[in-house]
Amino acid sequence: MRVVWFKRDLRLADHAPLVEAYGAEDDVLCLYIDEPERANQPDVSALHLAWDLANARSLARSINELGGTVQLVTGEPTEVLSAIHQKCPITCLYSHQETGLMWSWERDKRVQRWCDVNGIVWHQCPSNGVVRALLNRDRWNTLRNRRMVMPVLEAPGSLPAHSSLDSVDSVSNTRDHHGLVNTPLEAGEKAAHAWLDSFLETRFDNYLPTISNPATSREGSSRLSAYLACGALSVRQVKQRLREANKAVANNPDVDTATFRKNINAFTSRVSWRCHFVQRLEMETTMDVQSINPELDAALERQGVEEHFHAWAEGRTGWPFFDACMRSLKATGWINFRMRAMMQSVAAYTLWLPWQRTGTHLAKLFIDYEPGIHWSQIHMQSGITGINAVRAYSILKQSLDHDLDGDFIRKWVPELAMVPTPQIHEPWTMSEAMQKTTGVIVGETYPLPILDEAEARNLGIKKAYAARRNEGVKARSKAVYTLHGSRKKRTFRRQKTSQNQQGKAEPNPQKSLLDYGQSTLETANQ
Repeated sequence: MRVVWFKRDLRLADHAPLVEAYGAEDDVLCLYIDEPERANQPDVSALHLAWDLANARSLARSINELGGTVQLVTGEPTEVLSAIHQKCPITCLYSHQETGLMWSWERDKRVQRWCDVNGIVWHQCPSNGVVRALLNRDRWNTLRNRRMVMPVLEAPGSLPAHSSLDSVDSVSNTRDHHGLVNTPLEAGEKAAHAWLDSFLETRFDNYLPTISNPATSREGSSRLSAYLACGALSVRQVKQRLREANKAVANNPDVDTATFRKNINAFTSRVSWRCHFVQRLEMETTMDVQSINPELDAALERQGVEEHFHAWAEGRTGWPFFDACMRSLKATGWINFRMRAMMQSVAAYTLWLPWQRTGTHLAKLFIDYEPGIHWSQIHMQSGITGINAVRAYSILKQSLDHDLDGDFIRKWVPELAMVPTPQIHEPWTMSEAMQKTTGVIVGETYPLPILDEAEARNLGIKKAYAARRNEGVKARSKAVYTLHGSRKKRTFRRQKTSQNQQGKAEPNPQKSLLDYGQSTLETANQ
């Protein structure tokens, strides 16, 4: 018997392990394991478990409809596999490679040892654009690009049933839909493609105009991140669909081609960078607990104040726009990228809180939590890489830029609903008479700011730059750049040299081949 182990790849289409497993005459069992070890990880929440289970159950329904056999069980993987092996001997195990934090690497090592002991061959297929066992990043772009242009594997039209095992779902229903009430996302492959379709057909024109606004970005952005995180979609599926849409728009008189391409190209570049950050985790599995620049992290000596952490985590800092963002995230499981960056920046520079603790808190709130992206961004927004610019966001500037009239604040901080617009961003500036009139008594019905935001942020910036001047920090920063830094500038230098020599620039390997037009793609594939 062959077993297909679904992990973070909860789909039928573009699923190499599924295709390979059903390529022989043996019985095949599809398997999803609800792992208690994962549930106990500090960065994992009930929201994550419920979202993954909802997608696993959607997948199971599809497998059953096609005639296949699928089991959803709770347990430690080697114990689950042992129990199945006793009922019906396993000859081969199929799965995608998984890039995760240290616990999942150790789990996979245990599974590999179990397979070795039992004479079972474990076939692990590459996942998305992550390349395993690279010594450095120099060839990664080329390897990723080749993978992205390979044909998308079609979903099976039917699946043979197992001759002796039945489909089972023994995962407790207490996990199902827990915490998913306030998200508009439905689980499953079909829903994922529906969001992709609506983005390419109607919502694309609001992408760039709304992407930074915490209120409007919920509709203007693609909303595919949660589906990519659980694997209901593959990156290759998205990349190739984007390219097809970009090509088709030229023949559609009902679409403004310039607007479409401007927005879709911006989104495409972000999809390309997704794999860049997950690749970093592939090479640094301890990013949730250890900085990739430990010398800089040590020099910063962030400790923070306990009361400040709780005010930050609960959205009661006394800074209305920040509190609205945190409360919105806690209620819905999603907020746009700029606000995520601001929230961590405030924690790191303004409140001087340890990044591990604040990063873990945010991770648990995101329905689209992807460890590779999340912890890379936590490092960058906390200023602990040594190779990225200091990004210390002003809450007031973000508030004025993205919620000038205060509507987002009033929605998520309802105790400020009666505050006039001129004071909504800084309610402590209201006179006592105005506070009584509005019913908002700052310090009682809504807290005073926990710190002078501008003063604390500026102090944090100065301390960050001082730490970066340390010679040991500088040396480590160079090593970090060599291992993880973008190859874009190096590529630009090579392009410039080539252009000077030949009068023609070569394609930039930092980008996916799918980011280029048809002629470039054909040339690259020759």
